[in-house]
Amino acid sequence: MKLEEFSDIIHRCFRCGYCKFTYDYADFNCPSYKNFRFETFSTGGRMWLIYALMNNEINWSQRLANILYSCTTCGNCMENCRFDKFNDFLVDIIEIARIEAVKNGFCPEKQKSLLERTLNPEFYNPYGELNSDNQLLKEQYALPETAEWVYFIGCTSNYRQKDLRDATLRFLKKTNINFTLIDEHCCTSPLIRTGQTESVKEIMEYNIDQIKATRAQKVVTSCAGCCRTLKVDFQKHDIDMDVEVYHTSELVNELLEKGKIKFGSNFNKTITYHDPCHLGRHMGLYEIPREVINKIPCVELNEMKRNRENSWCCGAGGGVKIGYPDWAVNVSKERLEEAKKTGADMVVSTCPFCKTNLKDANENFDMDLEIIDLIEIIDSLELKLD
Repeated sequence: MKLEEFSDIIHRCFRCGYCKFTYDYADFNCPSYKNFRFETFSTGGRMWLIYALMNNEINWSQRLANILYSCTTCGNCMENCRFDKFNDFLVDIIEIARIEAVKNGFCPEKQKSLLERTLNPEFYNPYGELNSDNQLLKEQYALPETAEWVYFIGCTSNYRQKDLRDATLRFLKKTNINFTLIDEHCCTSPLIRTGQTESVKEIMEYNIDQIKATRAQKVVTSCAGCCRTLKVDFQKHDIDMDVEVYHTSELVNELLEKGKIKFGSNFNKTITYHDPCHLGRHMGLYEIPREVINKIPCVELNEMKRNRENSWCCGAGGGVKIGYPDWAVNVSKERLEEAKKTGADMVVSTCPFCKTNLKDANENFDMDLEIIDLIEIIDSLELKLD
């Protein structure tokens, strides 16, 4: 859907303000509005700015671009907007407006580096790390050239959260999953979120070709952003995946439900669970990670006040981590303060991007919490195979 086709939808935004709150109005739940405290930085405010742009009532400027880009695209607005006919499109509208910002030369400089690094043949990832074709990992774990599953690692796990990556690899090996790895390039999520979409389809097709070469029927990823992109954005860009896409929590839960694995050791910790926006609000996967957690012997799960569809964002998404790093960490600080109130000493999530930003806040503000991914807990347990 093109920007022009959203005109009537945007005009129906009555600026009621519901998009800024949790469903029960207990707190502001839009990170951007809560930080800037100006209506322009709410979704409703952005809708009217976009509408004015479409009608040539205002012109592009760097100030306007910064307003559009200072949104984590967490999706709280989609959950709490009361107008069912268009609330599913709110994040899409902001992302398409960012495409127009790029076309008009107003993509912020820091976000531009995401595209430059991803297209660089030495990197193919937004972190600017030398590209890993994953061949050494394939050799280390004795992985075949063809398999039933592909583990799509994702850039953050492969270049920043390697403990999470390695825990996933060990779990897949221990459970005898027939899997392999590919020479993957960025899934394109950072480019889509920042409106830099010109090369997205080409990158997607490259990754699909790599997956098809393995003859895999299923893809599993430990990254919420990759999972959302592979499941949702590939379809939006008319890419035929023709394979099933799983998040690791879904695979773990399926193995538990079918009795193929059982936990053979205890995890004596009090934890709280942070819902990643891409896994939760964008894909509706709230209960499956919790089902896995509740099957772990001796774990105590204490929920934060804002959870599931009303979760507070970690602050890292939508290009905010690279564009506004100090603000991104402050958003995570608020999440950790909420976690502290549960009495938990460990915050568990299911996304390497969330883990990164929550850890940064934990260290910057001496919050004295342990930040870990669910698959790392699973990897630490003794597994009994049927």
